[in-house]
Amino acid sequence: MTTFEANFTKGEYGRRIAKTRKVMADRRLNAIVVTDPSNMSWLSGYDGWSFYVFQAVILTQEGDPVWWGRGMDAQGARRTVFMDDDACIRGYDDIFVQNPEQHPMSDLAVVLKDLGLEKARIGVEMDNYYYSAAAHATLARDLPKAKLSDVTALVNWQRAIKSEREIEYMQRAARIVEVMHEHIREVAEPGMRKNDLVAEIYAAGIRGAHGFWGDYPAIVPMAPSGLDATAPHLTWDDRPMETGESTFFEIAGAHRRYQCPQSRTLFLGEVPQKYRDAESAVLDAIEAGLEQARPGNRAEDIANAFNATLNKAGFEKDSRCGYAIGISYPPDWGERTISFRRGDQTVLEPDMTFHFMPALWLDDGGLEITEPIRITETGYECFCTTPRELFVKT
Repeated sequence: MTTFEANFTKGEYGRRIAKTRKVMADRRLNAIVVTDPSNMSWLSGYDGWSFYVFQAVILTQEGDPVWWGRGMDAQGARRTVFMDDDACIRGYDDIFVQNPEQHPMSDLAVVLKDLGLEKARIGVEMDNYYYSAAAHATLARDLPKAKLSDVTALVNWQRAIKSEREIEYMQRAARIVEVMHEHIREVAEPGMRKNDLVAEIYAAGIRGAHGFWGDYPAIVPMAPSGLDATAPHLTWDDRPMETGESTFFEIAGAHRRYQCPQSRTLFLGEVPQKYRDAESAVLDAIEAGLEQARPGNRAEDIANAFNATLNKAGFEKDSRCGYAIGISYPPDWGERTISFRRGDQTVLEPDMTFHFMPALWLDDGGLEITEPIRITETGYECFCTTPRELFVKT
């Protein structure tokens, strides 16, 4: 039974479950087995660093969800889920943990049979980070009379429009990432070891801001400098920061697992003209994209406006320039649904939330100036107030 302040009311969990069940009914599913920890948390409240072993939330058409996971994590489930009934918490024996001879999905099959699902139509998230080929093969073998079908992102899509409390948590995360960027500008300097700077970033993020504590981000800080910054996903080492180099900081504030990522770029020393040209092009393209960020428009409208403006200035970006965000666990803070790119016909609705991520990687460095945004009733609002510019320290 939950014995501490829950992140959401039982009523909110009930609304989420009802919304999900409607889609399940449309697909003629008797149950879904949710293994993505973000979806598990969204449906049940479960929160723990246990996603390195197999775990799931089982949702049927009636009753509360059932949490299933490693036996030692059952107490963590009791501390975090909204369900009061101990029958909704099923732990498996440790003999199944990382044992090539006994897969945990064999235990899950027993639980599903116990729930009357031996011959049911069951949806599983086949294409996410937490459901392996061996897991699927074992479940299919041990439930030969059930019909397993792919429901990847079924729950993710139900998360697209945020509740008032979810928006509040993201606003708190925004205050945290603002402080993180401010601290970077204060302490970064030539000669500072990059790992020392990242330690400062982590400290600022975990301390939090405005009385709100910082949770762990779903992605580690991306903080490459110089030629390393020509690549999008390098992290850090112990090399000192140098004059004449750009460093982009792709970081996130996090609060109660809700993520607010934002990127800014710092240049140490005199800024070359090509960086100023890139900054000007990106800022103009951001404004063009944000003009399209309003209800009724489509996700691709933002990307098309952004890219058209960027191309006019002589720059190109061949990857998407944004994606949906909200609650998340490692290794990704995106919701893996809506993207700002040509061809995404998703209609924007109020209280959808995104990371508008128009990064550029040049031949000798990178430039990231990004904005987390919320679609409002009439347009958009930026979660953060961080100055939108290339930061410079000389």
